[in-house]
Amino acid sequence: MTTAQTIEALREARARTLDLVRDLSDEQLIGPRLPIVNPLRWEIGHIAWFQEFWVLRHLADHSPILKHGDELYDSVRVAHDTRWDLPLLERDETLAYMGQVLERVIEQAGNASPKLTDAEGYDQEYFLHLVLLHEQMHDEAVTYTRQTLSYPAPKIPTLNSVRVADQIATLAQNVDYLTRDAEIPGGKFTLGNIADQVFVFDNEQLAHEVEIEPYAISKTTVSNGEFRTFVEDDGYSRSELWSAEGWQWRTAASAEHPVYWRREGNSRWLRRNFDEWIALDERLPVIHVNWHEANAYCRWAGRRLPTEAEWEMAASVEPSTRGRSLTEPKRRYPWGDNFPTSERANLDWRALGCVPVDALPAGDSAFGCRQMIGNVWEWTVSDFKPYPGFVAGPYKEYSEPWFGNHKVLRGGCWATRSRLIHNYYRNFYTPDRRDVWAGFRTCAVQT
Repeated sequence: MTTAQTIEALREARARTLDLVRDLSDEQLIGPRLPIVNPLRWEIGHIAWFQEFWVLRHLADHSPILKHGDELYDSVRVAHDTRWDLPLLERDETLAYMGQVLERVIEQAGNASPKLTDAEGYDQEYFLHLVLLHEQMHDEAVTYTRQTLSYPAPKIPTLNSVRVADQIATLAQNVDYLTRDAEIPGGKFTLGNIADQVFVFDNEQLAHEVEIEPYAISKTTVSNGEFRTFVEDDGYSRSELWSAEGWQWRTAASAEHPVYWRREGNSRWLRRNFDEWIALDERLPVIHVNWHEANAYCRWAGRRLPTEAEWEMAASVEPSTRGRSLTEPKRRYPWGDNFPTSERANLDWRALGCVPVDALPAGDSAFGCRQMIGNVWEWTVSDFKPYPGFVAGPYKEYSEPWFGNHKVLRGGCWATRSRLIHNYYRNFYTPDRRDVWAGFRTCAVQT
């Protein structure tokens, strides 16, 4: 991006952040103390503090704007459970601080000379991208916080007038085609980010070669209708379908179905969408299920979750005419290297929710896998670990503290920003988290 485009993106991200909290009361901006969410007044203050810290203070050596800002908004220093007890800035003060930081960052970004770099050689463009993508990730977190707390759906002025149906491309006519797996030939594959870009997240590096056996992966994610069959076949009460850790979680949580589902009568299911209970749409992807639930479904179906390398291969490569081999270089997106559009991927709150699993055929991968970018995050079987040669970036707390006890998710969801997501992006959550916009696709079990 040019500097002007970066500035425009920073302004747009901030406008989206404000849209996501504008309608909430002061009480809602604090909310209940839960381990899976932040008080939203703290979260939006943290977004501004992070921007100030990396661009103005770390890079340009400016003095802090807030005397005690680090004690309030530094997520590394401030324990999660204490964030409700802090003397946070009031609402108007928080918004003023956010505006002041953004304008100073934009002023600095527009000053092309002298070029600023930190002690490790990271330049201003790197940190501008870091704070932009950080804000976009938090905007997604604000969105799932609203779902968790049963707040109304966010009011986004430029999108709320657009009907969901208008965001859905022509659906596939060949249903049989979509119910068949994509056969991936396997072979040598370069896993990780190979792009030459201003900014790359540290956990996407270093790209390295892996050998993958042939496998078959579903062309769509698991739908509500498919998952409903698992639920109604007593999937949550059959311990043999669950790992030991998964069964322990299910028992402790008293889980009998996905967290936002509710049975009405003998056969009708409802799903809570923000603050509304709506009829379960069987063609939408199952969402808000955790890794344990996804793994239990796979055992019930005689399937398995893909590894993250298998997922990335299915999304990124093209078949070769030379038999059991794949073409290089990899695609940045399943459809190619062109930036996401509404015809290819459900991102950026365009539909204000999920679209059916068979929608958006223009976004198919070379092997016919649908919606590998957008709509719903996808669990993989893989633990979140560093790639060989991993070196932490300047924001050292982004990846390294979470290696080992998190699972990898791929692909993004309907609230993920287009600038953030691509085939190499690695998301990560603990396997018990079902508040995030996560679902899954499956692989055939080799016999």
